[in-house]
Parts: sequence; C-alpha cells; structure tokens
Amino acid sequence: MFFIFICVLYEEMLQKTYAKLRKHVKEYFLKLLIVGEIATGKTSFINRYVHNHFSSKYRATTIFFSSPIFQIGLDFALKVLNWDKNTIVRLQLWDIAGQERFGTMTRVYYKDAVGAFIVFDVSRKQSFDQIIKWKSDLDAKVCLPDGNPLPSVLLANKCDLHEAADANAVNASSLDQFCEKHKFAGWFYTSAKDNVNVDESANFLIGKVLEKHTLFLDSWRMQSDVFSLENNDSYNPQQRLNNNTCNC
Repeated sequence: MFFIFICVLYEEMLQKTYAKLRKHVKEYFLKLLIVGEIATGKTSFINRYVHNHFSSKYRATTIFFSSPIFQIGLDFALKVLNWDKNTIVRLQLWDIAGQERFGTMTRVYYKDAVGAFIVFDVSRKQSFDQIIKWKSDLDAKVCLPDGNPLPSVLLANKCDLHEAADANAVNASSLDQFCEKHKFAGWFYTSAKDNVNVDESANFLIGKVLEKHTLFLDSWRMQSDVFSLENNDSYNPQQRLNNNTCNC
C-alpha cells in the first residue's frame, strides 16, 4: 500500500510540474504553402523536410480528393518543431499542384496561410519564368491580417543538376536582384535528393514568420492539442480594411 501511495504521489507531482511548464510554453499552428510549376520537386522537398526521405519515383501532385464532380490538386504534410525551449511550432505544409487546371482553386487552398515557398527547377528555365505568375497569384489571393503579403521564400531547386543549372545561367547575383525586386524574403539553392538547404530554407521562412509578425502572433496560438484561433485584442479590424492590399 505504501508503494502504491508513493507512486500516486509521484504521478501527481509530475502532473503539477508539467502543468506549470505548459503555462510557459507557447504553441503555434502555421500553415505554409509550397507552390510552383509542375515537376519542380515540391513534393520531394516536403518529403525530405518532413520524413528525411527522397524517392525519384514521385508522381505529379494531382488528386488529394476526387469526386464525379471535381478533383482537388493538393497534398499536405504535418511537422512539429521544438523551435526553442519555450516555443512549439506545428506546421501544416500544403503542396499545391502545378497543373493549370487546378489554378482556379488556389484561393481556397491559400486561405489562412502565413508563409510560402515558391519553387522552380534550376535545370528548366521555363519554370523560373513562371515565378512572377505564382508570386502575383499568391499576393492577390492571400495576405496577412495587417494586409501585407505573406513572407515568401524562393527555392532554386534541383541544384544537384549542376551542368543543367549552369547552362541556364540562373546565378546568385540575378536571384538576389530578382528577390529584391519582387519582395521575396530570401532565396536558397536546394536539393531534396542531396538534402541541400532543406532544413535551412524552412527554418529561414519560419523565422521570418515568427519575427516579422509579432503584432498578431497571438491569433495563431494553440490551446492544448486542438487547433484554434484566439481573439487578439491588439488587432484592429478597421486597420486591415484600410491597409488591405489584396483581394483575400
């Protein structure tokens, strides 16, 4: 009996300690998009980042849900990060199909996103030429609560294809200028195959989201394990109406 009493007492102490720790831990649910032309390696990037796995046999993202009436071209993955000792970040990564036939659905897919990767294939210059289209579509259909564009990072993917990349001459200097002109937060050469800058680019985007938008981060807070949005008393809805720069 004494042993059982000690076990129960110890369990109660652990629960109280855990409850105290939970009061000091912030949890955020962040929805991140990954968009770009078909066959630029978006799904491979997500699988490397979430599962540390690469396969050369991925098919194009086409159908997540299908019915006789319509098809939805997306997939998504979840990842939990211990960002620091007081912050847990729960990511939902939305892999948007690059096929043009799914373009009319992007407004629905983009809803509630707080950041985005836009991806091109360094071995196919035509995929780079479509980046402005994707960035414009993103900025027109979704924005942050204050009306500003989402933080977005440009991924120059498949950098393991050195010869093809050199032939297309998408160099670092031109990407610096391009990102500055079109208001990207930054860019990275990436390779899902060789695991180059996958974690680094993801951490950079998450850092930008957490760093730049502290005024309304409380609206992304989570209570317990249930995804929920809190009211943010410091946020003024009228300010969003006055400053809104997108059609979201």
